[in-house]
Amino acid sequence: MQTSTVAAPQDLVAAHDIPEGRRTAGKWLITLATIALGAIALYQGLYAAGQTESGFANWRPVLYAYLAWGVALGVGQVMIRGEGGKRALFVLPAILFTVAVVIFPTVAGLYIAFTDWNLASFEGRSFNGLANFWALMHDGYFWNALRNMGFYVLAVLVQYAIAFGLALLLNAEIRARKFFRVAFLMPFMLSPVAVGWMVGKSLMEYRFGPAATLARHLGWENPAFFASPWIARFSIMAMDAWVWIPFVMILLLAGLQALPKEILEAAKVDGANGWRTFWQIIFPLMLPVSITAVIIRIIFQLKLADIVITVTSGGPGGSTDTVSSFIFREYRDRSNVGYGTMVAEFYFILIALFIALLLWGSSRWMKRVTG
Repeated sequence: MQTSTVAAPQDLVAAHDIPEGRRTAGKWLITLATIALGAIALYQGLYAAGQTESGFANWRPVLYAYLAWGVALGVGQVMIRGEGGKRALFVLPAILFTVAVVIFPTVAGLYIAFTDWNLASFEGRSFNGLANFWALMHDGYFWNALRNMGFYVLAVLVQYAIAFGLALLLNAEIRARKFFRVAFLMPFMLSPVAVGWMVGKSLMEYRFGPAATLARHLGWENPAFFASPWIARFSIMAMDAWVWIPFVMILLLAGLQALPKEILEAAKVDGANGWRTFWQIIFPLMLPVSITAVIIRIIFQLKLADIVITVTSGGPGGSTDTVSSFIFREYRDRSNVGYGTMVAEFYFILIALFIALLLWGSSRWMKRVTG
């Protein structure tokens, strides 16, 4: 019996076929580059912390060392893994960029969070341990902003319901459907800052705003949309919903258009009415898209700040404040970099835990519903 052998292509050469000397040299190259980067970063870090009297004038040498380390890491991967290392080079720039703009600032922020650093003070930055953390635990304004975020996140469910209804409407055979699709997307094309000025500062202005004038004609004697805490909070929710409902709507509309038509036609043949078709067929099939849309929307909602800063600056009495707008004022109004960074880092941890729990819970719930 004749057996045929297929030659392995050049790009599938196994790592063990690379000469041992070349692999050893690659490992040494990565090790030495890592040691050099760590030494330079430690040297500059001690100087920036005031622990040594000598150091670089700025962090630029550390940046150059980081770039050199990235090059050495790429070359070392090729030397160690061959063609597998060359394929890794396509991913390496993205990893280095993520480390530079996400991981490093987060780690640097952790250090700043444990310092007393106010830009209005002549004393400069000094390490103060857990003082910022204990101040955060007793800061009523922060916890008030966090409670407000709970209301804003719950409002996402209302936005989802409205967006689902609009998506069903635009998915139906109605006249001027293309026009309505463009019209409903227009708020999402605007900046939240522009919406804050256009709606919050103009349309809802107390004296001459069209919304206030209409409210007076309807019998509201004092149509102040941002004077009462609850009315102000609902006004912010309404403006935020007006901007973001089109985003959720377009995701749900894409999901509706991808549903198999045969199932819907079979439901009509079986005599199912519109509500039964929606609740027993459309809604379960749309669960993956719905959960994805809601989670993405919640992530954006947790960063809500633009409209609040533009319209109310957190007022009245902090009733519309969000954690992001609170952090913004700590930096801008109080120049309190150390405490503001502690709040930001603490909020980041809360968001990470909340999103992880949300993903875990939604996955289990979807399995139970569709299982």
